[in-house]
Amino acid sequence: METFSDGVLAIMITIMVLELKVPRGASFTNLETDLPVFLGYVLSFIYIGIYWTNHHHLLMMVDTVNGQILWANLHLLFWLSLIPASTAWADEHPLTTAPACVYGIILLMCSVAYIVLQNLIIHLQGRESQLAKTLGKDYKGKVSMVGYAVAACVAFIQSIASYAIYVLVALLWIIPDIRIEKAIYSAEE
Repeated sequence: METFSDGVLAIMITIMVLELKVPRGASFTNLETDLPVFLGYVLSFIYIGIYWTNHHHLLMMVDTVNGQILWANLHLLFWLSLIPASTAWADEHPLTTAPACVYGIILLMCSVAYIVLQNLIIHLQGRESQLAKTLGKDYKGKVSMVGYAVAACVAFIQSIASYAIYVLVALLWIIPDIRIEKAIYSAEE
């Protein structure tokens, strides 16, 4: 499951980078006109990276999977696979309402799918499992979902503000979940 997921995520990043175009001219001012597209790529790359690192850490705490977990993982990969398309749409129509809103809805659904996967793993391993104890109430995950929902709604008022919220939520996750890292490394000692 982990190897398959890694491959799918690598393809997503490859698709996104292939969408980047060479600047139209040979001066630094040409880079300036393409800056919003590049920043959109950076934000989406970071989000896919966040999911990859947290997914990797999550699976390090999994001993066994069942069919439900496999399907939940595919559900997560489905929503993540929409990030390159929504990024390309936002690049084509910068700072417009619909792409900014849809980007947030996709991030919200990625978050929901990740929590479903996480909960199914905990259900299989039991509420007393190391993973369940490590994750606790998962406030960061809940705050993220609220942030995505708020940002998707804010897109109808000011799309740049919605992207600012997406950046803030990404900043919450830039550092991999230290709760899981601590549990993994303390178990190895």
